[in-house]
Amino acid sequence: MKKIEHIGIAVNDLEQASNLYELLLGTSCYKTEEVASEGVRTAFFKAGENKIELLEATLPDSPIAKFIAKKGEGIHHVAFDVEDILLEMERLKAAGFVLLNEVPKKGADHKLVCFVHPKGTNGVLIELCQEIK
Repeated sequence: MKKIEHIGIAVNDLEQASNLYELLLGTSCYKTEEVASEGVRTAFFKAGENKIELLEATLPDSPIAKFIAKKGEGIHHVAFDVEDILLEMERLKAAGFVLLNEVPKKGADHKLVCFVHPKGTNGVLIELCQEIK
């Protein structure tokens, strides 16, 4: 894993949260995107080298909707940038981690992604991200 790629924050209202984070970070959202397969709309912010992804559910049974119903708004996941997502997935499986998907899928911000189950990572949902070339 090369670095933290972004921190994902689940929100009820993407527009309201985007306004808040624009004030908080002193910068504008640089990208919004809908990932229909995950039932989510996203907004991305940069603060120096760091990125924040705000996530709003678009479907009542989406992972973000379920997360907010159970835990409320807040940090949803920590994403790590990886050079080769397939190799990283194999390494983690061999080490005993449980992956939430067997093959990488297309995520937001032009990335291939895979999630690691939080039960094996002290309650933190981990996302692996590889730039689509």
